[in-house]
Amino acid sequence: MASRIRLEDRECPLSTTVQHVGEWWTLLILHDAFDGYTRFDQFQESLGISSSMLTTRLKTLVEDGLLERRPYQTNPVRHEYVLTELGHSLRPVIVTLAAWGNSRLPAAERSMILVDAHSGQEVEPVVVDARTGRRLDDSDDYVFAAGPAASDAMRSRYATRTGSPAEEA
Repeated sequence: MASRIRLEDRECPLSTTVQHVGEWWTLLILHDAFDGYTRFDQFQESLGISSSMLTTRLKTLVEDGLLERRPYQTNPVRHEYVLTELGHSLRPVIVTLAAWGNSRLPAAERSMILVDAHSGQEVEPVVVDARTGRRLDDSDDYVFAAGPAASDAMRSRYATRTGSPAEEA
């Protein structure tokens, strides 16, 4: 019987990221948290998710450090779920995923758009290299390469890539 590889045992950052946010309820809960939802009943009403599934997902998000669970009422005790700094750092990822989804639709069919909070004008998010400001779109100008902590297998996988930090180390 073949053994199953656990995502946390993989060195690929994509695998470890998917472990934390790859379940679709997780992304929707985080999206609601970015919209200011903090309470169990708010998430449940917004998402139409079962209590047991929401409980499980919220517990995992707290364990992963993306949400913090804290009491907001003492009698009876009730908790709210607030984004942590790590949770906030996922906002650009969620914005980019939503923008990608919208880019596949005619403008009239978009049920949610991203707008500038001050002007109300629709914006088009893009991913850019912070150092150069160049877009990281579908171009072949950017490729994955082995990093400084790469295993031999990872170095072998990306051996033909140029400019790898692992090669320069």
